[in-house]
This record gives sequence, structure tokens and C-alpha cells, in this order.
Amino acid sequence: MKFKFLFFLFFTMFLSADGIKLPMAFDSSFTQEIISPKNKKIIYKGRVLYSDKSLLKWIYAAPTKKEVCTNGKEVVIVDNDLEQVSFYTINKGFNLPEVLKSAKKEPNGTFSAKYQKKNYNIKLNSNGELLQVFYVDDLDNKVTINFNGIKYKNRSIPSENLKCIIPRNYDIARG
Repeated sequence: MKFKFLFFLFFTMFLSADGIKLPMAFDSSFTQEIISPKNKKIIYKGRVLYSDKSLLKWIYAAPTKKEVCTNGKEVVIVDNDLEQVSFYTINKGFNLPEVLKSAKKEPNGTFSAKYQKKNYNIKLNSNGELLQVFYVDDLDNKVTINFNGIKYKNRSIPSENLKCIIPRNYDIARG
């Protein structure tokens, strides 16, 4: 669970990196591959929505159904298998301007950034749109996120569409 939470924190820092053209909003399907230090692999698939530099919603469809939403200050995780909703305050948030300043274009066309002793690699497609993000998380898991069919938008996605749907009968946990 910790590596998933760190991923959500991590992703928000790349949403306006120098040289990376990102719109006001986007919608994309994604595949997230996580390989543990013991070479165990898990692949998640779903859809991601992003808007207004801080609103992000991950809708996991496989292998489990889950929603993860953040506004840059709080993360909400709706776990349908556990029938539980978890709220986390982002108290060790990233310094976005510093991270974005460190993103540099490499000779091979990818971007790299180093922040809080972690290295991040970003690939863009031929249109300069987000294609892939790779990093190693705090648990030494290798995480690769591939974006498929990304649709950039010139206007915000309504904030209501970026909020997690919280069933009334689910348990609530605060972290």
C-alpha cells in the first residue's frame, strides 16, 4: 500500500516540468507495472484523469477495482475489495518548483529528474505528450507507468469528475 501512496505523490510532480508540454487537463488509459526486489510482478490497468495542476484521479479496473483521488493536499483511496475508504494528508509533499527545475532533457530525448535522492525518467511520444514514467520507490520496487491513448484537453475537467465516489457503507480510515 505504501508504494501505491508514494506513486500518487510522485506523479503530481511531473505535471508541468520545463520542456514537457502538458495541457490544462488530460484523460488516458494506463498500465502500471510494479516489480518487487524479489522479481514479483503485478500489473494494474485503468484510467487516469488530471486537471488544474493538482487534481488527479486514478480509476483502477484490474486486477482490482479501486479509485485514488488527490488534490495535492490529501489522497483518498476507495478500495472496493476491502469496502474501505482511506484518507491521507500529504504532509511530506513535494516541492513542485524544485522538482520541475531539476527535470532535464537527455540526449536520447527522454527527461530525467532527481528529487529527494530518487531518480525519475520520463518519456514523451512524438507529439510531446506523456508516454511513460519510470522510477524506483521507497521499497525498491521498479515502477513503470505507460499512458495509452492520452487525450490532452485545453480546458479543465469539472472537479466533481475528479472526486472519488465514497459508498456510505464503507469503513473509513484516516492516516
